[in-house]
Amino acid sequence: MNGAAAAGGAGRAPSARGSVDGLASPRPLGEALPAVYADDDLAQRFVTGLDAMLAPVFNVLDCLEAYFDPALAPADFVDWLADWVGAELSGTEPLQARRAAVAAAASLHRLRGTRRGLAEAVRQCFGVWPRITESGGSAWSAKPLGPFPGSPRAALHVRLALPEPGPADVHRLHAVVAAARPAHLPFTVEVAAGPPPPPPPAV
Repeated sequence: MNGAAAAGGAGRAPSARGSVDGLASPRPLGEALPAVYADDDLAQRFVTGLDAMLAPVFNVLDCLEAYFDPALAPADFVDWLADWVGAELSGTEPLQARRAAVAAAASLHRLRGTRRGLAEAVRQCFGVWPRITESGGSAWSAKPLGPFPGSPRAALHVRLALPEPGPADVHRLHAVVAAARPAHLPFTVEVAAGPPPPPPPAV
C-alpha cells in the first residue's frame, strides 16, 4: 500500500496519500503510446514521470478491499473509517485501539441506548469496564397491581476506576456516556483511582 505525505493532527496518522519511491506502474503509459512515439526518447521519458504518479493509484485499486478492513487498512485510512462508521474516538488512542473501535462500531450502534451498549462504549474508550447504576429495574409478580421496580425518578450514574486517572478522563467519559446513553435519561459520571470492576456476565 502506498505511503503518506502530509502530517495529521496530534495522535493521528498522516492524512494524505502520497507516492512510493521505486514503485513501478503495472501499466506503463509508454507502452500505450502510438507507434510513432515508441522510439521517441523525449516522449518516453515524459510519460515515465506520469507513471510514477499513477503507480500508487493502481496499487490502491489493486488492494482496495484491504482499505475497508480495519485490521488491514493503513493508519491514516483507519481514521477516515472511524469517521464514516461513527466510532467514538478522541483521536489520541493508539492505532490498535482505533482499529478495534472501527471493527466494533456497527455492533455498538445496534446496542446504543442499552446498559450493555454503554458499558461496551466506555470499555472501547478506556480499556476497562465501568460500574453503571441506573434507576430502571425489572421484576415479576404472580398478582396484579404489584409495585413497580426501580426508582420513579430517572437517573444514570457511571463510575470508572482507573489506575492513574487524569483531568481529561472525566470530560472524555462524559462525552462517551452522553453519546451512548438513552437520549431521555439524565446522567452523572465519576472517575476515581482504583482497580476496575470485573467484566459483566455474558448474556
